[in-house]
Amino acid sequence: MKTPLNLEEFIHRTEHSNLLCSAIQGDHSVWCDGNIVSSHSPIDLKLSASFRETDNQTASRLVKNATYSAHNWAQVPAPIRGQLIKQIGQLASYYKEELAHYIILEVGKTKQEALGEVQEWIDMCDFAVGLSRQLHGLTIASERAEHQLQERWHPLGTVLVITAFNFPMAVWAWNTMLAIICGNSVIWKPSEQTPLCSVACAKIFNLACETLEHKPPASLHTLVMGGKDIASHLAKEKQISLVSATGSVAMGKSINQIVASRLARTLLELSGNNAMIISNQSDQKLALRAVLFSAIGTSGQRCTSLRRLIVQQSIANTFIAQLKTAYESIRIGDPRIQDIHMGPVINDQSYQNMQQAIELAQHQGGHIIFGGERLTIGVPDGGYYVRPALIEIDKDADILQQEIFAPVLFIIRYQHFSEALAINNHSTLGLSSAIFSTDIRECEQFLSSSDCGIANVNVGTSGAEIGGAFGGEKDTGGGRESGSDAWKNYMRRSTNTINYGHELPLAQGIKF
Repeated sequence: MKTPLNLEEFIHRTEHSNLLCSAIQGDHSVWCDGNIVSSHSPIDLKLSASFRETDNQTASRLVKNATYSAHNWAQVPAPIRGQLIKQIGQLASYYKEELAHYIILEVGKTKQEALGEVQEWIDMCDFAVGLSRQLHGLTIASERAEHQLQERWHPLGTVLVITAFNFPMAVWAWNTMLAIICGNSVIWKPSEQTPLCSVACAKIFNLACETLEHKPPASLHTLVMGGKDIASHLAKEKQISLVSATGSVAMGKSINQIVASRLARTLLELSGNNAMIISNQSDQKLALRAVLFSAIGTSGQRCTSLRRLIVQQSIANTFIAQLKTAYESIRIGDPRIQDIHMGPVINDQSYQNMQQAIELAQHQGGHIIFGGERLTIGVPDGGYYVRPALIEIDKDADILQQEIFAPVLFIIRYQHFSEALAINNHSTLGLSSAIFSTDIRECEQFLSSSDCGIANVNVGTSGAEIGGAFGGEKDTGGGRESGSDAWKNYMRRSTNTINYGHELPLAQGIKF
């Protein structure tokens, strides 16, 4: 394998005053032609990068290029396509520390979380490489003599991937590694908040292409920079067969309407309003640890973040007191510092949304047990550092139906287990859910009744493995990404009937 370029040098040419474009001259996978946009680190609100948005005319041309590349890539055997993904995984592993640095800088994650996200990308590569020899269909028994029925899977063509700020590398990898293995080309529109992460991913992809003896098509992966306008424009492009979008419900509905109008496909991973039941039959020490990470991981800005804690009445006072003590011990500050548990929320808007939610909760009878305020001492100037909030509230409060992308945890008491199950499902969103109980009957009842795409027993709501399909129901969108058979999203199914005889019998015994 060739000695790869130094990503640290590549990125640091872009961090303060230069345009991202200047660092990628001659690299045709990233296109920047429009207005200059700046992004700021949530750590201290200092400028982290400036970049030019892609204009609509250029974007349309790039879709045509990607479509041509998809046609050529589909002719390459899947195990050969897997060699590219293998190289990507090796490079991501080689640059793991540097890649984590960009996540910390642009998202404000702690180092452990950032390293975990890069590892998720690496694991996704392993999964996809293995999958490259398992894209198999079915052989089906035919009712007609000397006939065979079978199913084959074919690439869709060009896939548009739209990602959010909170997982700038992992969600891209979920989609892109599978889409590429399946024989598609990919156009990626990342969050404007994470341009450095995006360019780093694109650079890794291109470095991997350079290591192969038979070079992949030039426009196999294209990074398009910009906001919601360019995303909407790309979603209208008829040559894009699938739009995979991660973000808010409002964004998902908007994209879905555009794509549905031309009868193309969407894969939507939208918001979460996740609940966890703490039974009086639970291991409370185990549950406490799970609540803590699920509620404050990524500063409460995961779609799987714990938002509603449903605690059995007989243990509620004790458990809430223990949780308050645990919250008081959380170390909040600059995520670049070792042993910090929680960094900042992403920006002022996120902070304001958090404050409005806390105010609404109080108006609706909620009682603040802990936190909610902004920290300005012992943290970098400019960043929005907050104490995570604990609020006890009634199960019928309207605020419980609102997703709050910030570290706010609502606590609800229940008396009977059937009530807890009903509270868990009482949400317009259906992403992740969990129960802590050692009673097998309670666990099985929960798994049988939860209407979420993810339902866990004695495990928190956050931190899924890549081997299982990830996604949710209801307004969460119904999509499934990452593991299991999620690869089928990126392919089309063809049913084939093969007659190897000398007669032409019709199905259902029809005589003609």
